[in-house]
Amino acid sequence: MTALTQNQTAPAFSVPDQNGDIISLTDYAGKQNVVLYFYPKDDTPGCTIEANDFTALASDFSAADTVVLGVSKDDCASHQAFIDKFGLKVSLLADTDGTLCEAYDVWREKVRDGVTKMAILRSTFIINKAGNLSEALYGVNHEGHAQDMLNKVKVL
Repeated sequence: MTALTQNQTAPAFSVPDQNGDIISLTDYAGKQNVVLYFYPKDDTPGCTIEANDFTALASDFSAADTVVLGVSKDDCASHQAFIDKFGLKVSLLADTDGTLCEAYDVWREKVRDGVTKMAILRSTFIINKAGNLSEALYGVNHEGHAQDMLNKVKVL
């Protein structure tokens, strides 16, 4: 798999959200921009900060015709518990089989404390209403990231 780049067509997807409802990229075609952010795991420190930051800006994203969707390999029940615990206002997609992570090339080898394992590389993609990637950002830092993404969608 190769990293995705700006201006290419975003890979299509259809995966369940926290409620088990199937969410597809085509649901937003011609209607809303999509911020699709991939994070390693529900209810972990960095992921919680990122989700809370996107939640704090939810109305601003909405005003910019943009929906925010978080993605991890956690299941629907884990996502719902995460949303309930923190009052999150973003939908979380359950990519339990990793198909979406692989399509966006975020399932990567990671070395931590000398141990190599596969994990989600924190990454964000902005998909415009035409279904093309306006941004393809790999290895992002959660600090201030939601605000940076809001600034980018405001100029689409």
